[in-house]
Amino acid sequence: MWRTLVFVVALIGLVASSSTADALTYSRKVCATSPSAGNARCHAIVDIPNGIEPQVSSQPKGYGPSDFRSAYGVTGSANPHVGIVVAYDAPDIASDVNTYSKTFGLASLPSCTSSKQTGCFEKFDEHGGTSYPARNSSWAVEASLDVESAHGMCPGCRISLVEASSASMNDLATAVDTAAAKGGKVISNSYGEPESAGETAYDSHYNKPGITTVVSSGDDGYGTEYPAASPAVVAVGGTSLTMNGSKVKSEVAWNGSGSGCSQFELKPSWQHDKKCTKRSIADIAADADPNTGAAIYDSYTNSGHTGWFTVGGTSLAAPLVAGILAVSGNAAAQPAALYSSHGSIRDITSGDNGSCSTYLCEAGVGYDGPTGLGVLAASRL
Repeated sequence: MWRTLVFVVALIGLVASSSTADALTYSRKVCATSPSAGNARCHAIVDIPNGIEPQVSSQPKGYGPSDFRSAYGVTGSANPHVGIVVAYDAPDIASDVNTYSKTFGLASLPSCTSSKQTGCFEKFDEHGGTSYPARNSSWAVEASLDVESAHGMCPGCRISLVEASSASMNDLATAVDTAAAKGGKVISNSYGEPESAGETAYDSHYNKPGITTVVSSGDDGYGTEYPAASPAVVAVGGTSLTMNGSKVKSEVAWNGSGSGCSQFELKPSWQHDKKCTKRSIADIAADADPNTGAAIYDSYTNSGHTGWFTVGGTSLAAPLVAGILAVSGNAAAQPAALYSSHGSIRDITSGDNGSCSTYLCEAGVGYDGPTGLGVLAASRL
């Protein structure tokens, strides 16, 4: 019976994990798991508790903004400009984020009408116009996850969604440039591709003085991806977060969190771990386990479903961190500042994402690969 079950799971592309002692849980990566060379995939993962269909409902199931704000001590009130980069068009994102806002009692995000307006939403193509790319239901889930999570952490922030024409690194890098040109002070990116020798040619796009670029570390466990490996970004790994009311019951390294030692990127001056002579991944972490994921609203049909999904992956962790940095007024001087402000970080000391037998895949006291320095405690930033 067990062998049959595993065979069926492999056929339909689900990932089975034992997150509790008495039950198997399932999840599915939203975007293609093996993109062609030079193309990234999104890092969103949808929860599938029955092993057959995504958990979709008319009411949210999963953590909401108050849960995450409690878990990470979010008390700030800064409202800088947050840029979010995805591939393809999410046609209903403006209305979806306001459904999310209404449901969770957040301020709505009206369309931005002036350059200095805060607490508003705008959408651009990768060149800064409104000739939006082709629609894509998988990346629409990613867009909903990113925009809604960032808004939940920073309700007063202006949010610009920039949609790349495709998932190619060329188009995504152009979209990052546009997000910066439009005024983004924190730019969130929840996608990646396996590292390759040519990746350093894109580093300048992710290195913007005075701007914090946040990137998800990946969802395949121990192993490195780009652009998380770029030395100038805040690479965000993942945790499994369990809440008890408004308190954190436990938080451990998520077994899918991407981590490791870059093959090609030089080690930045602010990293001092000893077993990696190049760039170490990750820098920081937040909830990413789809079984402890976020309630996200998406009305653009995905696999025949619309409504409230429970979504995780480091695609969730990245916009959470972006929103925390934004609302706490710490959008500049990252990631170097993280390594000099340990009072603002709660260490994650257990869990692993592989069998490398070093801190690069095993959480422990101090720096480790899956969770970096730990999770942000924004009230102490």
